[in-house]
Amino acid sequence: MTIKIKISKKPVEYRKAIKLLENNVSKMSVNNDIPELIWVLKHNNTFTGGTSYKENDVLDKSLEVIKTNRGGKITFHGSGQLIFYFVINLNNRKKDIRWFIKLIEKTIIETLKEFKIKSFSDKKNIGIWIKQKNKKKKVGAIGLKIKKWIVFHGFSINLNVNLNNYKKIKPCGLNSSKITNLNEIKNVKFDNLRDKLIANFINNLKN
Repeated sequence: MTIKIKISKKPVEYRKAIKLLENNVSKMSVNNDIPELIWVLKHNNTFTGGTSYKENDVLDKSLEVIKTNRGGKITFHGSGQLIFYFVINLNNRKKDIRWFIKLIEKTIIETLKEFKIKSFSDKKNIGIWIKQKNKKKKVGAIGLKIKKWIVFHGFSINLNVNLNNYKKIKPCGLNSSKITNLNEIKNVKFDNLRDKLIANFINNLKN
């Protein structure tokens, strides 16, 4: 199966990005041969609410929250964050969303291990977690939407986000103190994180 890889260096407006993903899903739903997509990008500061987000998850009532069709609650996207979107056709793979979530988790955990960072998943709180000063903190968020067994949206990893933005919300229903950055865990360059994530994701899709 052909996978198209798209890299955007300049920030992409959130609504524009989701529209592109949804257009790919629509095409794929009528033509099984449409190439799948991996898209790595950035957003300017944006707050988005998934299908289970509630008004009381917003602490700063002046915020504009974009309602979106991905699963999950409210989260923040902005500078210092790597965003990994995709459109993957499970009709041609395994029709199993749990398998796919585990595949994403495995991809991130394996990739961070290459930077000597130990991370793990959590059954109760979807995402990727690390131990920081003996406290469990979230460094990666996952939000998916599935339509006719085509899965899209994706995941994000905090590199050096301004964590004060999380104080305005209950990110994924959590206290903002539960969110952290990779550069607070390890002072290394993450320049090739994107390429390693893409390679590991594609490799895991083959298995």
